[in-house]
Amino acid sequence: MDPVSHWTPGDIADQTGRTALITGATGGIGLRTARVLAARGARVILAGRDKARLDRAVEAVRADAPQAETGTLVLDLSDLASVREAAARIAETETVDLLINNAGVMNLPERRTTRDGFEMTVGTNHLGHFAFDAQVWPAVRRSAAPRVVTVSAIAARWPTGKLDDLMSEKRYRGMSAYAKSKRANVVYTLELACRTAGTSLTAAVIHPGSAMTDLQRHSGTGLARLLTPLAERLLMGSAEGAAWPSLYAATSPGVTSGEFIGPAGRDQTSGTPRPVRLPAGAGDPGEGERLWTTSERLTGLTFRP
Repeated sequence: MDPVSHWTPGDIADQTGRTALITGATGGIGLRTARVLAARGARVILAGRDKARLDRAVEAVRADAPQAETGTLVLDLSDLASVREAAARIAETETVDLLINNAGVMNLPERRTTRDGFEMTVGTNHLGHFAFDAQVWPAVRRSAAPRVVTVSAIAARWPTGKLDDLMSEKRYRGMSAYAKSKRANVVYTLELACRTAGTSLTAAVIHPGSAMTDLQRHSGTGLARLLTPLAERLLMGSAEGAAWPSLYAATSPGVTSGEFIGPAGRDQTSGTPRPVRLPAGAGDPGEGERLWTTSERLTGLTFRP
């Protein structure tokens, strides 16, 4: 019988000696991922925008693993200057075994831009991580068996997520911009897997299902926020379970580079993680090449993994 069907975080092997760097680690899936990895012996570096929230997150990690080795990194993915400064701190001396691109924004009601003029959702969820990964890459290369895990969403499969009009300049809809950013996460990961084929690196992308996390609670309109408690009870899986695909992708020996991993439950909303189908056309090498080239141009970086 397929062992993936029975996987839980209790199956994670000892992670002592490995360092995990997790963006968006002050709450939700990121914090839960950090807590489990630390409890399994990993050193965890928690990255987020606010130092006070990072310090509270470290306290939460140590509540589960009092002896955990932790670090914090102030990182604002919507600001390339912040990305550059944060990445430099890691790239110079660290070894990163698990790079988990988890942070994100969702369903902003009006079009906003980052400090560098990018549409906020794509600018944060994709371009911010692309720029961070490119500049932190020396630390990833130092690992003997590195993994890069990027958190996407079921929205990556939506037709509204096409990567034309990437900055939503012609027409803006909050969830369409989110779908674009999540498809970009998938396409980026597949291209990264292609460009690192034959090396020891594993690049995987996940979707967490439809569990209620901080991202959903703090997104959308007032009506959407009023409805989310009911949705959480009736439609969605647990927030704890939402971290399972990330944890599986980061630690399971059976993960193959380029896989899309999500919950195995009904409609992939919750359940134990497994490889799932890619968004239609996401594996097109042409789309991967175009997104990579566009990302380099917009960020002003050359990324050669």
